[in-house]
Amino acid sequence: MSRLEQRAFVSGYDFVPKGAASFQVPEDAPARDYLFLLLPNLTLLALSSAIEPLRVANQLTGKQLYRWYTTSIQNNTVNCSNGISITPDIALPQNVDDRYTFVCGGTEPGLNSDSQTINWIRGQHRFGRNFGAICTGTYQLAQAGILNNKRFTLHWENQSAFCEAFPTLVPTMNLFENHSGLLTCGGGSAAADMMLSIIAKDHGNELAALVADMCIHGRKNSDHVPQKSSIAHMIGNRNKALITVLELMKNNLEEPLALNEMTKAAGISRRQIERLFQIYLGTSPKRFYSDLRLERGHVLLGETNLSIMEIASACGFSVGHFTNRFKERYGVSPRDYSAQWRVNQSRESLTKSMN
Repeated sequence: MSRLEQRAFVSGYDFVPKGAASFQVPEDAPARDYLFLLLPNLTLLALSSAIEPLRVANQLTGKQLYRWYTTSIQNNTVNCSNGISITPDIALPQNVDDRYTFVCGGTEPGLNSDSQTINWIRGQHRFGRNFGAICTGTYQLAQAGILNNKRFTLHWENQSAFCEAFPTLVPTMNLFENHSGLLTCGGGSAAADMMLSIIAKDHGNELAALVADMCIHGRKNSDHVPQKSSIAHMIGNRNKALITVLELMKNNLEEPLALNEMTKAAGISRRQIERLFQIYLGTSPKRFYSDLRLERGHVLLGETNLSIMEIASACGFSVGHFTNRFKERYGVSPRDYSAQWRVNQSRESLTKSMN
């Protein structure tokens, strides 16, 4: 009996729960196995969103189309970002054979890049094993060298820090990506869309649609769907000039553009754009642009080891201006915020070593 079959044998769980709805698939096919490598602080929503479509597909068809197993480095219990603990099904396999492995991350991805994890991923990949990532599990794939010349994504909140850590790798903002079998998603319910695309490929769109309905999930039929709501949706306005200026701000954080330059590109006067900002955003263009850049600095302070000077530069500030504006907005200096984050990092590492 293989190690990946021990769970079913011990618990009696055959991966095919009973349900009322049903769907006929033409013929039996070998079950596809998925291994989920759980990292500390993983997002439980993303993990369950990946597994539940597989479970529902089995339930609807009454067949073992898919099997899933969780594992972790050293087979330790893993704490999710919401505090819930998961005991892995199996010890980390020395050989995953043809089981597709998803690396499952979440918050504070920089804390989870230990050498044992990276070496295991690199070694398995060297022998032709297939890997994907959920949420910020992409960090580990990047460190293992799997993402070079590949299209991939990760959660939008972590993309700025990721790009600073891996400047030659550029993620997309799509819900999920499938590049030559490399499956990555932004986390959250995007994991469900990724797995539904697998079910559609394996057993057709009709089954995938029914699985989505069972999950009460509004399925997106394409991976080319952005993770974040459009600017027009977020501000409740479709004014073309306002959206143009906001897009220019969002895309030029490191080297800020002058307001006159942006209004010229948007075909609107400075006075008009200032009026639109006050009406729809309750602030001035200058303040809004500065806050956008500060938010990026806040992310980089919490998720990278960059110096304050480097972070200030990456956000288009001088060090003095960045320090003053950061303290004004967040109530603490960048240096004190970074120091507190490192203390929390050390506590987390100590807790791991003691468990």
